[in-house]
Amino acid sequence: MKRKPVILPPKDPCDAGAGSARGLWRGAALVILSAAMAFAPAAPPVQAAQAAATPRGNVIVITDDRGGQVGARAAEIERLRAKGDRVEIRGGVCLSSCTMYLGLPKACVTPGTRFGFHGPSYFGAKLSPRDFEYWSNVIASHYPEPLRSWYMQEGRTRITTHFLLRGRDLIRMGIPRC
Repeated sequence: MKRKPVILPPKDPCDAGAGSARGLWRGAALVILSAAMAFAPAAPPVQAAQAAATPRGNVIVITDDRGGQVGARAAEIERLRAKGDRVEIRGGVCLSSCTMYLGLPKACVTPGTRFGFHGPSYFGAKLSPRDFEYWSNVIASHYPEPLRSWYMQEGRTRITTHFLLRGRDLIRMGIPRC
């Protein structure tokens, strides 16, 4: 019996590439950055408010979330979707992979929240065209239309800066208001 080859997805753009000189430098940079951040005051990225633990899930309130690894965020979003949790993105900023919450069926935003969109990268470095397409599609799959189309046409074209949109812009695109 012939086995089908296993095709693994490209490395998550925010994973450090261990095993290479480039990966070791990135790893060292992460250690230094982590040490620096340990002394900086920071708010937790996700503040959960468990309003009413109903069979339909809890209310999760997101404030000042600056993003993170796309693969890890996608897994977190699938857990929230399976539990039926409502996600309210309120105040402050929701940058990078945080914006993937917008595709949850029970997500809503407040008008003044700032959202930052950019294309996938490897800690700011360009990905190969294949990896860029793969991770762009992973991110876009978490957005409802017309945000998905906007992201694929324009939102992913910046790598080192963000396209900043307000919650009111997203509400005009059909994202529910909290």
